[in-house]
Amino acid sequence: MMDHARDLASVRDATDRLLNAVAALDNAAVAEPSRLPGWSRGHVLAHLARNADALVNVLQGRPMYVSAQARDADIERDAPRPLHEQLADLRESSARFQEAGAAPADWSRTVELRNGVTDSAARVPFRRWIEVALHHVDLGIGYELEDLPAEFVERETGFLAARFTGHPDIPPTRITDGTRAWSTGREAAGPEVTVEGPAPDLLGWLSGRRDGSALKVEGGTLPALPPL
Repeated sequence: MMDHARDLASVRDATDRLLNAVAALDNAAVAEPSRLPGWSRGHVLAHLARNADALVNVLQGRPMYVSAQARDADIERDAPRPLHEQLADLRESSARFQEAGAAPADWSRTVELRNGVTDSAARVPFRRWIEVALHHVDLGIGYELEDLPAEFVERETGFLAARFTGHPDIPPTRITDGTRAWSTGREAAGPEVTVEGPAPDLLGWLSGRRDGSALKVEGGTLPALPPL
């Protein structure tokens, strides 16, 4: 069962951690490339700010973005801003998200995100936590997958495994860190492939942030995952 209030607190902690780390940068560092192809660190920060506002829209029953084109244009517009503007925008948009999340609401209701994707309102804070935590890693400023909270790593691994479940191009796959296990890929009586490794490496592979070379594969080759 999703605990949206607890997740909101985790979002706040993750955001504070990111803001403190980014505050140690300078304008030149913000303009440098991030780990995401084609995006500077400024693009990542702009995306995080606009995503906070987009999720406020979701919680308040409006379309997440006006359009895909408008979303991309807003990120491109905001990416070149100096550090102090990036920080202020991210801080203020994050506060708006926290305020929207604290408002009385039916958290069991279904909400609509991008591209027709639907989910329970209660999962929206966790989705925001995903954005803040993984994009902190994407900034390439010393915060790695190994630094993520263990609870987050376990939940996001399960979330991504569920996302790929039933995908026709992924063989039936068992994923394990040696303690916990998840299933993904095509439906079948049993797994064709078992992928094992440290939890951060599993998350890196599932999220497209690592190539999976550190993982042990049995029963075949490492499945190729579609982009998220």
